[in-house]
Amino acid sequence: MNKQISLNDFTFMHSIKTRWRDLDAFRHVNNATFLTYIEDARILFFKRWCINLKEKSLIVASAKIDYINQLQHPSDIIVAQKVSRLGNKSFDIQSAIFQKSNSKLICHSTVTSVCYNFTLGQTVDLFEEIKNDYQK
Repeated sequence: MNKQISLNDFTFMHSIKTRWRDLDAFRHVNNATFLTYIEDARILFFKRWCINLKEKSLIVASAKIDYINQLQHPSDIIVAQKVSRLGNKSFDIQSAIFQKSNSKLICHSTVTSVCYNFTLGQTVDLFEEIKNDYQK
């Protein structure tokens, strides 16, 4: 991405505190942990759609992450997210992690999710709740 990413680009924000267990041998927050932070925020992001997950489901098809800066512990971070693309059966959530104290970009990612019906065992058309959110 060539464009500077800022908090103002996003419609949803979730605050998280790093944990000691997130550290790696180099004493900074392990890069793999960032996907967990993004997942935690994504679950809350999805809840605003009030999708009945017994009848409808969302599965992750792809996750891409670009690491920009190291993150030290302890830190307060903000995970910012928005729907960035709609397909027929899938959509993308763009996420970025920022250090809360100075809004420094730590990483950004794109996660592609697919609408799925486990009862039928197949993908289904994009849910209206997601389409409506994208229009905001």
